[in-house]
Amino acid sequence: MDFLRPEAFFDVAAFRHRGLFAGCNQVWQALAKIPAYLAECLEPNVGAIGCWGRPLPQTVILWKNKIWWDGYEILGGEVNRGKFRVRIGGEEASQAAVLFAGAVLWDAQIFLGEGSVVEPGALIKGPTIIGACTEVRQGAYMRGKCLVGDHCVVGHTTEMKTSVMLDGAKAGHFAYIGDSILGRNCNLGAGTKLANLKITEGTVQLKIGEEIIDSGMRKFGAIIGDEVQIGCNAVTNPGTLLGRRSMVFPVVSVRAGYYGPNSFVSA
Repeated sequence: MDFLRPEAFFDVAAFRHRGLFAGCNQVWQALAKIPAYLAECLEPNVGAIGCWGRPLPQTVILWKNKIWWDGYEILGGEVNRGKFRVRIGGEEASQAAVLFAGAVLWDAQIFLGEGSVVEPGALIKGPTIIGACTEVRQGAYMRGKCLVGDHCVVGHTTEMKTSVMLDGAKAGHFAYIGDSILGRNCNLGAGTKLANLKITEGTVQLKIGEEIIDSGMRKFGAIIGDEVQIGCNAVTNPGTLLGRRSMVFPVVSVRAGYYGPNSFVSA
C-alpha cells in the first residue's frame, strides 16, 4: 500500500528531520519513533537560561550560541516569514531567537531555532525541538515529545503533544494536536481538534477501503498531508488520514479513515 507511506502525504525529502520517517511503510509508524528520534537528535540550547518551571522574569535572547539578558532592542516583524528583527550591540540580528518574559520552560531539554519567538504565557516541556522562524504564541502548551519544523505557528491556547509539524504548518488559534503529524504548509482553522483517544476501549483501527487495519496504538490522532486546509471548529476522529491538498469544511466531524489527495470533506 504505497499510498500509506510517508512520501504519499509529505514532501519528506525537503524536511530537515526526514530521518524520523525512515523505514516507515505506514505513515503513522513515525509517531512511535518520536521519543527515540528526539533522544538521538535533540541538542538543547536553552540550558544556560536556568529558569525552569516558572515564568521567565525577563526577556531572553539567544544569538550566536550565547544568552543575552540585556544590551538588545526588539524591533519586531513577522516571525514565520523570517522578518522578526532584533538589534544587539548596534548590529541587526534577524537570526536571534526571543523568549519573552512570562514564557515558561519546564526543563532544559528544548532546542529553539534561529529567528523563532516564544511569547509570554507559552509553556514548553521537553523533549522538544522547535525549528527556525517559528512562532509559539501566548498561551500555547507544548507538552513534550514535540518536533516542529521551520516557519510554523503553534498558536494561542493551542495544545500539542507527541506530534510533528513539518515546515510551514500552522495551528494559529485554539487547536488541539495530539499524536498527530501535520504536513508542509497545512493550516488548522481556529478551534480545530485532532482527537487522539477513542471513547471506547482498544487500539485505533483504520478503515482503508474494505480493509480494517489495526494501528496498534491506543492514542493516534490524525495524519494531515501537505497543503491541507481545515476549517474552523472541525474535529478529526482518531485515526484520520487526509491526503495532500484536501479540504475540510468548517464545523465538520471527520470520520476516521483514509481520504485521498484533493478530497473535500463536508458535513
